[in-house]
Amino acid sequence: MDTAQIVVTAGGLALIGFILWFFFGPRGATAARETESGVQEVEVVVRGGYTPDRIEVRQGRPVRLAFRREESNPCTEQVILGDFGISRTLPEGERVEVEFTPDRPGEFTFHCGMNMVRGKLVVKPE
Repeated sequence: MDTAQIVVTAGGLALIGFILWFFFGPRGATAARETESGVQEVEVVVRGGYTPDRIEVRQGRPVRLAFRREESNPCTEQVILGDFGISRTLPEGERVEVEFTPDRPGEFTFHCGMNMVRGKLVVKPE
């Protein structure tokens, strides 16, 4: 191999590594803030995905996820938290609150109606 081939191969490998890290690397969780009434609350923007897409809450305390859909993509018209038996329609531009109390610790997925856009709720034990 000559120098140009080595440089191109090394650059390609570096780019592949960056892409793998960007899409599949570890993500930090956003901790819910607790209101004066004791509700754990997080604002979630829906635009091509969920922001934040990893939310950390505590077990046994009420949670309020406030979704605001800022796109017209029909895929994100609905949010489903299957482990908690919750499904809500998300009209474009409106705030939709989802309230529940997680009764067990673990990691639970929430997703769109087509199961293509996903987020994760991490419930920490009390």
